[in-house]
Amino acid sequence: MRRMTARPANTHQARLLRLLRDSGPNSRAQLGDQVDLSRSKLAVEVDRLLETGLVVADGLAASRGGRRSHNIRLAPALRFLGVDIGATSVDVAVTNAELEVLGHITQPMDVREGPVAVFEQVLSMTAKLRASGLAEGFDGAGIGVPGPVRFPEGVPVAPPIMPGWDGFPVREALSQELGCPVMVDNDVNLMAMGEQHAGVARSVADFLCVKIGTGVGCGIVVGGEVYRGTTGSAGDIGHIQVEPEGRPCACGNRGCLEAHFSGAALARDAEEAARQGRSAELAGRLADTGILTSVDVAAAAAAGDATALDLIRAGGNRTGQVIAGLVSFFNPGLVVIGGGVTGLGHTLLAAIRTQVYRQSLPLATGNLPIVLGELGPTAGVIGAARLISDHLFSPA
Repeated sequence: MRRMTARPANTHQARLLRLLRDSGPNSRAQLGDQVDLSRSKLAVEVDRLLETGLVVADGLAASRGGRRSHNIRLAPALRFLGVDIGATSVDVAVTNAELEVLGHITQPMDVREGPVAVFEQVLSMTAKLRASGLAEGFDGAGIGVPGPVRFPEGVPVAPPIMPGWDGFPVREALSQELGCPVMVDNDVNLMAMGEQHAGVARSVADFLCVKIGTGVGCGIVVGGEVYRGTTGSAGDIGHIQVEPEGRPCACGNRGCLEAHFSGAALARDAEEAARQGRSAELAGRLADTGILTSVDVAAAAAAGDATALDLIRAGGNRTGQVIAGLVSFFNPGLVVIGGGVTGLGHTLLAAIRTQVYRQSLPLATGNLPIVLGELGPTAGVIGAARLISDHLFSPA
């Protein structure tokens, strides 16, 4: 059954809903301090929101002199579904309207199996969350995929690591299955939105969020809003060339950053080093499991393996080279590094920082923090829930 969620009637109501989402319950007086409305106009808009059921009264507010008013909060029954599809795993979570994660499931998955198989798994995970009593249905769902998305339509476009997904109507198909509105975006944009809402970027208006996983991408936030570009492909930095006539890339070009440093590239280089006898630590792990991942490289580096450390530093240097160019162009207030490869930790971060601080001008880097994300895999699902709440908390 399709859930019909009311929408704000105007921009004032939309602003109030987003304030309540981002800062939790507020009194009418506190809301009045944050919006440019007269007391009488504010009262009218809050009363209209109460009538829609999107907000509810929530106890008496602290006295500021005179009669105490009620706190207002978003309706506790509102539920959003956040889905973050990676190349090798999928995260599904239920949140309330304030984007607090109520339940979260992670499972391995291969995005190359195609959209039908992946969405069967997503719907199965969603059913488990529903069965746990966290939600009877959903008021909206946000979906992240690891490739370029034509944003208004919610359709992946020629994603290099997602065979079979080109042109698939993700938004339309999942909206029919879930019975609620759906929004779709690139996964790194959702990571940026998650870190902005509840992570390391909470107080920053202009920042870059670089995700290094199976592929590499960058979420660009300008004035507190994700910048997607004209067609939705902004931030596709994994396909910036770092090595002329370098390795072939899945996109069809050569020498892309993603071909030289990403989760997949690092695993390939580690296996090559192990087979060539350059690392006893990596060779032992390869013999045990038959395959190496960035987790193995991180463990080898932690054990002091020189080859593993060299691989991480070389990748960090290439990534830092690209980020240095972005910093010189964009002048962000923060750079966040996230994704599966961040398990490589401070060796990777130090190499990236060294390149950026060395290559970009002092005016751009003098007060520029370059940090690891705080939220890990939760960032994507929180960002997905924020994406759909932004849509629903906008005038219809």
